[in-house]
Amino acid sequence: MTRASIELGDVTPHNIKQLKKLNTVVFPVSYNDKFYVDVLEAGELAKLAYYNDIVVGAVCCRIDTSENQRRLYIMTLGCLSPYRRLGIGTVMFQHILNYVEKDGNFDSIFLHVQVNNDSAIEFYKKFGFEIVETKEHYYRRIEPADAHVLQKTLRKTAPDANQTNVHCNGQTEKREKKA
Repeated sequence: MTRASIELGDVTPHNIKQLKKLNTVVFPVSYNDKFYVDVLEAGELAKLAYYNDIVVGAVCCRIDTSENQRRLYIMTLGCLSPYRRLGIGTVMFQHILNYVEKDGNFDSIFLHVQVNNDSAIEFYKKFGFEIVETKEHYYRRIEPADAHVLQKTLRKTAPDANQTNVHCNGQTEKREKKA
């Protein structure tokens, strides 16, 4: 038996319709034309997932610079149901994680998940995400309308209370405070 091949490919004007079709099947919400225009400009932050050369999933992200932070927002990450639990979502998420680690300048990764989507919540928790907020009436035209905000913190934004900054020869160095 041959091993299944999972590969990621760029979203282009030639395959954007495949992404649109995939999103209508996978997600209970519909995305407007601006979403797809933005995705075409997202580069490494938007990928189609291929399982043995068949498009079965996609991930689309954007950089969010609100709240004095630089965060990666996962707009969509999904896979057709017959292809779930085969490692495709993990490959897509690992691509995003590699992107933020290589960049080195993100505070966190976050996304919204419908409150009853237990499998998605468990998927993200396995990668260190936590529910940090629940937004009531986040979704329109679907029930339940509430969404959890899941976040994976990559770096602390506030200075650590157990550290002190020591200035020496023009350099700043963090040292543990002594008790």
